Amino acid sequence: MNLERVIAVRNTKTVYRDGDLCVKVFNKEYSKADVLNEALNQARVEETGLQIPKIVEVLTIDGKWAIVSQYIKGKTLQRLMEENPDKKDEYLNFFVDLQLQMHSKTNPLLNKLKDKMKRKIEQAELDANTRYDLYTRLESMPKHNKLCHGDFNPSNIVISEDGTAYILDWAHATQGNASADAAMTYLLFNLQGDFDGAKKYLELFCEKSNTQKQYVQKWMPIVAAAHSASGNLKEREFLLSWAQVVDFE
Repeated sequence: MNLERVIAVRNTKTVYRDGDLCVKVFNKEYSKADVLNEALNQARVEETGLQIPKIVEVLTIDGKWAIVSQYIKGKTLQRLMEENPDKKDEYLNFFVDLQLQMHSKTNPLLNKLKDKMKRKIEQAELDANTRYDLYTRLESMPKHNKLCHGDFNPSNIVISEDGTAYILDWAHATQGNASADAAMTYLLFNLQGDFDGAKKYLELFCEKSNTQKQYVQKWMPIVAAAHSASGNLKEREFLLSWAQVVDFE
C-alpha cells in the first residue's frame, strides 16, 4: 500500500490517497474499539443508500489501525464556499437539503444518540449541578431514530467531479433526534468563527424542517457539554461556556 500522498493530517490520524483508495491511518494510541466502531458505522450507513465512500477493508499498518475506503475525487463544500463567497447562501441551502435527506434515513443497528450524549456528559468537566441539569434536560427530550451524523459540516461534504455530493467521516454516527444533530452543526460553524454562517444555517434548517428554533436551541447545552469531552483546550472552553447556558434568547 502506497502511503506517500498525504491529503489530511489531524491530531489522531493521517489520511492518505493511494490511487482510488483513501487510507485513514490512526495513531498507535488511538482506541482499537473506536476504529472498529467507525468502520462499522460507515458500513451500516452504506446500507441506507446514501452517497458515502464505501468501506474496502480495515487493517493494521506498522502497528497502527487503518480504515481503507473509496477515494472521492472532488472538492469539499467548505472549499467551494471559500472559493465562491458569492455563492455561500446557495451552498448553505444545498448543505441543509443534504442533511435533511440524511435525517430521512434510519438504521436500527446504530448506537443511540441519547446514550452517547449521556456517556460524554459524564466525561465532561462540569460541576454536579450543571451535569444534573443536563441529564434532566436530555431525558426530557423526545426519542427519535433518525440517522444523525454528529459532525455534519461543510468540510465533511465532498462534491465529486460529476456533481454528486458524498458525506464523509461517520465516526460519530448515531440514531436519534435530528435537532440534536442540527445543534451540533450550529456549534461547529461557531467553533470555526463563522457566526453569520451559523445563524443562516439554523434559520434554514428550522425553515426547511418545520422545526421551532427554540427546540434546536434546547439541545445546544447538551450537545456542547458532550462535545467538550473530546475537544481541544480552546474548543473545550468555548463549549463549556455554552453548556452553562440554561435558556437561549
